[in-house]
Amino acid sequence: MLYALCILSKGVAMKINPQIYREYDIRGVVDKDLTPEIVRRLGHGFGTWMVQLGHKNLVVGRDGRLSSPSYGERVIEGLMSAGCDVTDIGICPTPVYYFSIFHLDRDGGMMVTGSHNPPEFNGFKVSVGKSTIFGEEIQKLGRLVEQGDFASGKGKVTKVEIIPAYQDYIKKNIRFDKRLKVVIDAGNGTAGIVAGSLLRELGCEVEELYCDLDGRFPNHFPDPTIPANLKDLIDRMKKMGADVGIGYDGDADRIGVVDDQGNIIWGDQLMILFSREILKHRKEATFVAEVKCSQNLFAD
Repeated sequence: MLYALCILSKGVAMKINPQIYREYDIRGVVDKDLTPEIVRRLGHGFGTWMVQLGHKNLVVGRDGRLSSPSYGERVIEGLMSAGCDVTDIGICPTPVYYFSIFHLDRDGGMMVTGSHNPPEFNGFKVSVGKSTIFGEEIQKLGRLVEQGDFASGKGKVTKVEIIPAYQDYIKKNIRFDKRLKVVIDAGNGTAGIVAGSLLRELGCEVEELYCDLDGRFPNHFPDPTIPANLKDLIDRMKKMGADVGIGYDGDADRIGVVDDQGNIIWGDQLMILFSREILKHRKEATFVAEVKCSQNLFAD
């Protein structure tokens, strides 16, 4: 691995709540665990790490939470202070952020998002190269941020509209055998700016629920894996006679699916359906599942 030579300045240490460093992301209460200065330090610390690795071209995206615009600005300031060049893709679903790293061939990035958590929370998903960091790597970033020994540089920021490229990619790679009636519930999250129009372009008849962006999440908690949060979706499906319903969380990286009979299709059941379809075309395909999946998946 190529490591770049960078000059570190001895900074001022800052005590930060260690609970913000989770297994797979960084998450905390707005203005309590994550103050503007802490957020800027997170950007500066991550930028330092990337510069040390010889990477400087990064992506920053954000969800629709009320605190996300200011958090995005602070993160970008921190990254540029370390000498990183930032591509700002603005408000987008987290899957679009991941897509942008590949499509734009960037070295990694940060997604400002509280995911499926209540509106008083926010956080960050962090990518090094084409993968997200987790576990000890997140703890390593936390130590770097607290110590404050940061690289110094002058990066620049460029704004890019990435959603059209994402929609084009999906349209080129997905086809439906028939015209489907679909109800989507974006939960006032970022799925609302992509899902409805994309499904219509794929030939679906679409009914939208709570697709206006609202970081207060006034209609229900933004977690579609909780059955109560799918009630409005199921009710609308019955009225419409829909084939399928899809509920999204706040940043659209998790879904809840409902069939035409109003039954919730859980994640491991979806995996079975996806796997069966893939195996029709790739007989030797390998699938990876987590321990939370039921035995139904492994027995299928």
